[in-house]
Amino acid sequence: MRVRLDYGRTGLEVELPDANVVGPLSLQPVEPLADPADAVAAKLAAPTGTAPLAELARGRRSACILICDITRPVPNELLLGHILPVLEQAGIPREAICILIATGLHRPNEGEELVELVGRHIAENYTVVNHDGRDLAAHTALGDSPRGVPIHIDTRYIEADLKIATGLIEPHLMAGFSGGRKLICPGIAALETVRAWHSPPFLEHPNADCGILEGNPVHEENTWIGRHAGCDFIVNVTLDENRQVTSVVAGDMEEAFLEGVRFASRVARAEVHQPCDVVVTSSAGYPLDTTFYQSVKGLTGVLPIVKEGGTIIIAASLDEGIGSPEFAGLFEQFATPNEFMQFILDPDNFILDQWQLEEMAKVLRKARVRYVSDGLPASTLNGLFVEAVPSVEQAVAEALAEYGPEARIAVVPKGPYVLPVLT
Repeated sequence: MRVRLDYGRTGLEVELPDANVVGPLSLQPVEPLADPADAVAAKLAAPTGTAPLAELARGRRSACILICDITRPVPNELLLGHILPVLEQAGIPREAICILIATGLHRPNEGEELVELVGRHIAENYTVVNHDGRDLAAHTALGDSPRGVPIHIDTRYIEADLKIATGLIEPHLMAGFSGGRKLICPGIAALETVRAWHSPPFLEHPNADCGILEGNPVHEENTWIGRHAGCDFIVNVTLDENRQVTSVVAGDMEEAFLEGVRFASRVARAEVHQPCDVVVTSSAGYPLDTTFYQSVKGLTGVLPIVKEGGTIIIAASLDEGIGSPEFAGLFEQFATPNEFMQFILDPDNFILDQWQLEEMAKVLRKARVRYVSDGLPASTLNGLFVEAVPSVEQAVAEALAEYGPEARIAVVPKGPYVLPVLT
């Protein structure tokens, strides 16, 4: 069986043994919207749980619009192309509109990457700025949450008269689903907030996982923080396997988000009836597989369907390397994942981006992980608690030798966009 895995910008064709393959597991077929622009305009005029955006904007002096950074394939130009005219026609001057890139603690998006993110017209004619989570002075302190998380949110957003968040609803390894409230926390939160919200008491909870909202403390906490910071309106989309828009939701931060989650959950769900010895997957290609840090989402997404002691084979381009210097340094500081976990379980210890290695440690406790990548040399990959392998085919052949010729191999070409479920 020939399968195309999402990999970088081009994809990766692999040959797998027909008799062993479970799947490919993919998004449920949904017809993309015939006219996404019309759908966005319609939702702005008739949203869920709020007045129309034009009505909300009337009389406001300024606006801040949150957008995802380059690691999310959100059709920002489409969304902004409808939101911005509504705000200006309602009387908010262009110079009083701030488009704030919700980078969280990721690097800024600048130059041609910024043009790719929002389109040339918007990049050249509107104020588009990056959030910097490490600059505490650029945030407004809003007290502590009921769970004790100190809340510091980008001042440009807090001071705006009208607060809007855009985004993409898809499965998320910690918060259940992305979108909605996530643009506020962690999107425009300070390191001090993210450090507490991404700490082991939150992430080690069994419900802090893909596709789970009920009883998920990560979701509950950033929903509370989003409400506390204020959010007048959201506009979120879902995408199909070709990244075409399949639905648009808009309106109240919680009601519209949950409407989108119901749709996304149904479409992303892929059932497997028994655990598999091997899972072949991806990190969903560009822009999600540019770093080893981001690629971890491809591992956690398939964890429910791999056997204890099984193998996950992941293809990811990694053309920007490992990730932040702090994340890369974790692999030099700790000899094993267990040693790392012992360190972070002490609340006095903290290293930026530790949460992604914490998520990866969950995977490594259950399965062997093998990486296929052109972006990092094998010697580097082998120092990241995983094993480099030249090709998916070689990794599969070695897995069959280990688990036997009857081994079950699940294939998830779109990686974390799919929600594999063991039934």
